Amino acid sequence: MQLSIVIPALNERNNISKLIPALKTAVPADVTNYEVIVVDGHSHDGTPRVAQELGARVIIQNRPGYGGALQDGFAQARGEYILTLDADLSHSPSFLPAMWRARSEAEVIIASRYVPGGAADMPWFRRVLSRILNVVFTRSLALSVRDVSSGFRLYKAAVLHAMPLQSTHFDVLEEILIQAQAQGWRITEVPFQYEARRSGKSHVKLFKFGWAYLKTLLRMWRLRNSIDSADYDYRAHDSIVPLQRYWQRTRHKIITGFAGGAGRTLDIGCGSSHILLDLEDAVGVDVQIGKIRYVRDLGARALVGSAFAVPFADASFDCVISSQVIEHLPADDVLFEEMARLLKPGGRLIVGTPDYGGLTWPTIEFFYGHLAPGGYADEHITHYTRRSLEQKLKQFGFECQSVGWVGRAEMIIQCVKL
Repeated sequence: MQLSIVIPALNERNNISKLIPALKTAVPADVTNYEVIVVDGHSHDGTPRVAQELGARVIIQNRPGYGGALQDGFAQARGEYILTLDADLSHSPSFLPAMWRARSEAEVIIASRYVPGGAADMPWFRRVLSRILNVVFTRSLALSVRDVSSGFRLYKAAVLHAMPLQSTHFDVLEEILIQAQAQGWRITEVPFQYEARRSGKSHVKLFKFGWAYLKTLLRMWRLRNSIDSADYDYRAHDSIVPLQRYWQRTRHKIITGFAGGAGRTLDIGCGSSHILLDLEDAVGVDVQIGKIRYVRDLGARALVGSAFAVPFADASFDCVISSQVIEHLPADDVLFEEMARLLKPGGRLIVGTPDYGGLTWPTIEFFYGHLAPGGYADEHITHYTRRSLEQKLKQFGFECQSVGWVGRAEMIIQCVKL
């Protein structure tokens, strides 16, 4: 199945009778196998009967709200791609070919009212409220899209099937985009002309759902500012928080300076840091697939892999970087064996980790944990001091040559493999 078209509907008999035939006409010629799914919210005007007569598969909604209708539709969809649109004819089926053509550009395609070329035919108060909603979400959550509340979208189905959604109202639209971006999926917008509903009554109650939007905003803010977000490390480089920005940029300067001109370089636990992107002849490895998706979209070479079993042959690299990794993992000699195995004789090893031998880092960690919950402060399970780390590196055949410091709290040690 190439395409599933999911339509939430509640008492939309008149609109559905026009929408489904128009969709069948608009489906691109290269889509030879598709389905239309109408998720009916217990209509009493005959909507399910009309939809079935027109060839749609009707699902009676089980979960509550608009968000529940979408989730019920996603669960039943069999297509590689899933198109969602409203039943009220405000989303013209004639725009489907343009969205289908854009599917190679991203995993989420939005029919957008607020990019150049887009427009919206709606009452002024709804337009103002919609604009406010979009500005609040995009600015506070650092989103790269302009229309977060458009329900006319084309998704790669794999994006949705792996997404734990909680929102039950129209705020599910924002949650889907934020989770998609946090997982490293690509999102693009195509300019679209939104039309006023043809008949029936709107089910959007912006004031009624205001509390739901606020709860979703707070919940998604925590996600966007946690290490689980694919672009967390990348955005931290330009953080509005001075200490975080200083930390990221100082670490970047030290590591790229140590690695400069070294030759083929491996960054273990690369995350979405600028370090990998700014090094020549470098490849990254990370266990978080979302971060790998993100940096690959920016042009980096990277793959999913564990620091305990890095997927490269012995002596493959002239330089190996392990920054902000070993403190997140159990103390295990395999980590250091792998770094030694991957390096050529005479190669450089750069290891960065907080120094728990003094008071500076533990103090910073305490305050950081309170100011940025979900950040790295709560993730450190193995604590190193400069002395203990240098002894460990010597044990595995490394000679420590120099040390760089970030705020006298994070040590970055450069070694050579003997």
